[in-house]
Amino acid sequence: MDIPYTVEIRRDTGLTNGKIGIWLFLASEVMLFGALFASYILIRMGAPTWPRGDTVLDVPMATCNTIVLIGSSVTMVMAWASLMRRQFGKFRMYMGGTVLLGGVFLVVKYFEYSHHLHLGEFPRTNNFFAVYYTLTGLHMLHVLGGMVVNAYFWGPGAKLWKTNPTWFANRVEHSGLFWHFVDLVWIFLFPTLYLL
Repeated sequence: MDIPYTVEIRRDTGLTNGKIGIWLFLASEVMLFGALFASYILIRMGAPTWPRGDTVLDVPMATCNTIVLIGSSVTMVMAWASLMRRQFGKFRMYMGGTVLLGGVFLVVKYFEYSHHLHLGEFPRTNNFFAVYYTLTGLHMLHVLGGMVVNAYFWGPGAKLWKTNPTWFANRVEHSGLFWHFVDLVWIFLFPTLYLL
């Protein structure tokens, strides 16, 4: 069965079905994180005292993680651009870099979490840590999910490149849109939690 509009663009939207699907999914993700950010604002405004993030959290470590995620967005773009130039070897190099940088991000978060848990700073400690663990934990799950999809395209999913390179490039582009969304969420999380 041939599924329409997986490669060719729909006349009514100017997009492929896959791109429409990923944009709708990202819209739901915006609502999820938007609700969590709104809850954070309400909890913080209603609290009699609230610690500044830079007095409780490790700002240099989070800054390092911000650079890592921005770097992973660059490698993701380069991976997709390599496919557009039909350079599959470069795609694998850049996509591998994206997955590796995602792993670095998670390892740094592991050490950050370990430090807080060692100090007895759990989600139940106070509202600050409840919000911190909820937002950063959900973000980490999104990073992990993006890594799994990207690793699939780097590894076994790469077989599709040989049979239908346009489909493969479209799917990598959709995965890249999700990855950039995850990075964008961190760009909002970092100053909100760590600097304010």
